[in-house]
Amino acid sequence: SPGRRVASRGLAPALACLGSRQKHSLPDLPYDYGALEPHINAQIMQLHHSKHHAAYVNNLNITEEKYREALAKGDVTTQIALQPALKFNGGGHINHTIFWTNLSPNGGGEPKGELLEAIKRDFGSFDKFKEKLTAVSAGVQGSGWGWLGFNKEQGRLQIAACPNQDPLQGTTGLIPLLGIDVWEHAYYLQYKNVRPDYLKAIWNVINWENDHYTEYVKIFMTIFVIV
Repeated sequence: SPGRRVASRGLAPALACLGSRQKHSLPDLPYDYGALEPHINAQIMQLHHSKHHAAYVNNLNITEEKYREALAKGDVTTQIALQPALKFNGGGHINHTIFWTNLSPNGGGEPKGELLEAIKRDFGSFDKFKEKLTAVSAGVQGSGWGWLGFNKEQGRLQIAACPNQDPLQGTTGLIPLLGIDVWEHAYYLQYKNVRPDYLKAIWNVINWENDHYTEYVKIFMTIFVIV
């Protein structure tokens, strides 16, 4: 159907191409545009994915082509001038590629296993973690993202906010596990300017079975023992 997006699971193919000469492409969704209703409606999902994310992908490809031309010419001035566009559009592509896998029509509730234990260790309880990430996301001024990330150096989970489309790992060093998009295009058509209502609703579709962060946490929990 027109609203159907059949997905390839996992982030590796989408994220691996970010550093290559291959043209970036819009990843498919692992669910229908209307699958997250009533929490996020189909119109938002269709516009968010097929228009907004697609624009980041298209502009990233254009910017990278210009950057390659400047690199070939040894034009350092142009290379520097293109950095903001690379950061914005590259970040938009990375962030949304992660975001789609963070959502599921079968989501909600709490995580299990290593991830839940790590959340309890680092935040006291799942409810305290949920409250803190919600507050950080609600407090983003203008547009941006709220994140749960993994700090490799400290071996701990950490909550952070990033402005605009700044990618979490590229700007903070934290490995992104769970991202919440608080740009108005992610919720305005349904929740108007009431961001807290959107943030309350999105927890009903958070995908705790996401292989992306489950894999990361399993790896790091074998290195940093929970005490």
